[in-house]
Amino acid sequence: MIWAIGDLHFDFRGEKPMDIFGDNWINHSEKIISDWKEKVSDEDLVLLVGDTSWALKFTDSFVDLRIIDNLPGKKIISKGNHDYWWTSLSKMREAGFKSIEFLHNNNYVYRDVGIFGSRGWYSTDTPGFNDQDEKIYNREILRLKNSFSGLENCKKKIAMIHYPPFMQNKEPNDFSVFCSERGVNLCLYGHLHGEGHKFIIEGKINKVDYKCVASDYVDFKLQEINI
Repeated sequence: MIWAIGDLHFDFRGEKPMDIFGDNWINHSEKIISDWKEKVSDEDLVLLVGDTSWALKFTDSFVDLRIIDNLPGKKIISKGNHDYWWTSLSKMREAGFKSIEFLHNNNYVYRDVGIFGSRGWYSTDTPGFNDQDEKIYNREILRLKNSFSGLENCKKKIAMIHYPPFMQNKEPNDFSVFCSERGVNLCLYGHLHGEGHKFIIEGKINKVDYKCVASDYVDFKLQEINI
């Protein structure tokens, strides 16, 4: 089975309590872990769609990542906007996690499902979008394309994109257009919290099914993925 959740915002070093964002965030890590242990087996795959740890340095993230590493299942982690600890793929692989793979210009195949993605970025019609944003946006599109390379013949395809792959006016952006053009079955995203939930778009659009798995949006419960 495949499960997904985003925006764990783990902080087992105790430096960034999430309950300042609302009572629903009280003990949110424990809620996620409890649900995880109830649902996931060692043969399952868990997709973590960005903002996994509040750590600022890679070595500081080990506390959170080791807890994830010891939970059931194989995990694929993609980058979110708050994952400042993120480093090169080689360094992350060399850290020795036994059940974690990092999605960074690469992809993974689980049975007949090809999994790829990138962090994404603000849509080009976001107020204040500037030249620097455009550079990051284009870089993330390139990473999405690099990550997809080699999955053309996979029977099923899942994209992991942290930012919502839509314009402010709810029209598809370049990330969602790419998914439609490449025959992607499902696109998972997160990033949106609290009042931001009103901007969530889900369902099938241009043959791609979109699902938001931001942890507070899914009540801190892993979502079963069927494609």
